[in-house]
Amino acid sequence: MNVRQLAEYLHLNEKKVYALAAEGGIPATKATGKWLFPRALVDRWLLDTAHGGLMADRLIISGSDDPLLQATANRLTQRLKTQAVFSYTVTGTKLGLELLAQGSSDACAIHWGRAEESGVRHPALLQQYSASKDWLLVHLFKRQQGLIVRHVDYERYQDPKEALLFQTRWVIRQEGAGSQRFLGEWLAKQGYPMGQLSQTQVAFSEREVASLIAKGEADIGPGTYSAAKEFGLDFIEVCEESFDLVIPRKVYFRRLVQQLFEYVQSPEGIALAQRLEGYNLSQCGKLIWCAE
Repeated sequence: MNVRQLAEYLHLNEKKVYALAAEGGIPATKATGKWLFPRALVDRWLLDTAHGGLMADRLIISGSDDPLLQATANRLTQRLKTQAVFSYTVTGTKLGLELLAQGSSDACAIHWGRAEESGVRHPALLQQYSASKDWLLVHLFKRQQGLIVRHVDYERYQDPKEALLFQTRWVIRQEGAGSQRFLGEWLAKQGYPMGQLSQTQVAFSEREVASLIAKGEADIGPGTYSAAKEFGLDFIEVCEESFDLVIPRKVYFRRLVQQLFEYVQSPEGIALAQRLEGYNLSQCGKLIWCAE
């Protein structure tokens, strides 16, 4: 449709249509200097804005990295094919929450400390965002968090003093990632400042930490049991943590969200978690917190 046709279709004046197009507020493209509006995308935009995304055939998850969630997203994408888009972008906990708060993602995966403290820590973290009044916190699974090392270094790095020697090459995570917070707390327990750690690189995902260690570019780094095993590495367990999903109320009832929880709890999902190792699915889907 051209500007005049769209204005008639939406019962708006043409000046308003030009403004929406210029601001990127409506699906549009420019051809030979003129604005054109694909009707199918305009209709989808109307549904999405009218229902707060409830009827949108997409689910974009931001936040913390996890091998099981990534594998689940891959399998649901293949199952749904062209019916819907299921996307998981790894950003770290805090950036993921910022993207969720501004509406750039539909849900956010978080982990922010030991499982036994998550009932307090996770809600406290969410309440730092004004958008949290419309958020739900739903448990996905528990997983083992610790330090990833090579087999030859496993016995040596059982002693934290050895792991903190100057020549030990650490790979760390970016600020705002749950694994970086874990590392900071582990170091604090050893009485060792983060700033004195002998760092080699900053990794932006679980797999990147494990990959750098497997390739010999680093000796040790924070991560999960499943990431370590995927790369044939060893693992020093420190704690169990709760891995949860933050979901806006209007998104929670989307069919795609329910399919995610159904898959993780299905025989296929349980078998996948067992193969990846290090997961506890016993409370998957449990509502943990809401603002009211």
